[in-house]
Amino acid sequence: MPALFPFLLGLVLLSACSAKMPAQVDPLPPPRPEALRVGAERTAEYVPLLEGKRVAVVTNQTGRVGAVHLVDTLVGLGVRVTKVFAPEHGFRGDADAGEQVKDGRDARTGLPLVSLYGDHKKPRPEQLQDVDVLLFDIQDVGVRFYTYISTLHYVMEAAAEATLPVVVLDRPNPNGFYVDGPVLDPKHRSFVGLHPVPLVHGMTVGEFARMIAGEGWLGEGRQVALTVIPCTGYDHRMAYAPPVRPSPNLPNLSAVMLYPALGLFEGTVVSVGRGTEAPFQCIGFPGCTLGAYHFTPRSMPGAKDPPYNGRECTGLDLAEYGSFYSRLDPRLHLGWLIGMYQAAADKDGFFNPFFDKLAGGPELRERIRRGETEEAIRASWKPAVEAFRTVRAQYLLYPEAP
Repeated sequence: MPALFPFLLGLVLLSACSAKMPAQVDPLPPPRPEALRVGAERTAEYVPLLEGKRVAVVTNQTGRVGAVHLVDTLVGLGVRVTKVFAPEHGFRGDADAGEQVKDGRDARTGLPLVSLYGDHKKPRPEQLQDVDVLLFDIQDVGVRFYTYISTLHYVMEAAAEATLPVVVLDRPNPNGFYVDGPVLDPKHRSFVGLHPVPLVHGMTVGEFARMIAGEGWLGEGRQVALTVIPCTGYDHRMAYAPPVRPSPNLPNLSAVMLYPALGLFEGTVVSVGRGTEAPFQCIGFPGCTLGAYHFTPRSMPGAKDPPYNGRECTGLDLAEYGSFYSRLDPRLHLGWLIGMYQAAADKDGFFNPFFDKLAGGPELRERIRRGETEEAIRASWKPAVEAFRTVRAQYLLYPEAP
């Protein structure tokens, strides 16, 4: 119990402090919607690159030009779209995390839909025979294990092998105002972590594409003709709420802000609220002695068989923290992870093998098991993060956060 006390005290102090904070306090400039235009909205900049070309679009439900889907916009402008490649969660964004997404046809346009998830995460050569250019437009959330940047990598790799150009339509990163977390050990590469970057990398998709190409991460000397259509009116200091949920279980900005820290719980016995109305805004498990918040996961769209389906979980409600306080203290918070581990009766069974893939290696798990403090753990990854920031600076398209 003594080891758990500082964590519990921190939660109490956090609640007290947040209750006293005036609502207007916010260190980040508010969004400027009148000035902000995402890459997809800048049609005059990229449609000329597509004229007379056979275009394959890599997108999902977040690919929008205002209120209209990008694919519908392109077809309406006379662009010859030959197919759509869909990442994890599918073209319409309604598939569970990790669910097999099947190929098919889009009911609205009749275009072929090709899944880039499951057994085939990379476009195959025969799927690119009727393609002259690949157009990528997906809203990311700036976390290494969020798989859209892995899909981006494989699309760029396939394009390099087929000598096809790639055009990336950029969008703001809602977690783009900080860089933090353990840097992935290349020995532990997987689809939830392909690149040696911190868990929170602080880059937009367009910036990340530039880094993939510039750092030679496509391997074997592969090079790709890359064009990024940047946003206007955006910088890394801005608060940005995606207008469309990036995936089924990130329904609002609170969940997006909490995702870097709570995503790690997917490699533990702790539920992150999948199957509730507040996914990635609460944590707990049956019999948990930490916290007094109760929730019961149920089967629902986007969470057909959630962990602890039908069983009451006890834990913490973090929704208010994610929606407000997270922007005042931008870092990868480990206190909840350490506290839940300390509160678990079965510490040997707390982590599962997936955790090391999410963390980018075994070091974070081992340090938590050894009882190291959050400060000590954070200090262990600081040199690698600073080295990354130096490399990252070469590829930024927008002003950096102070």
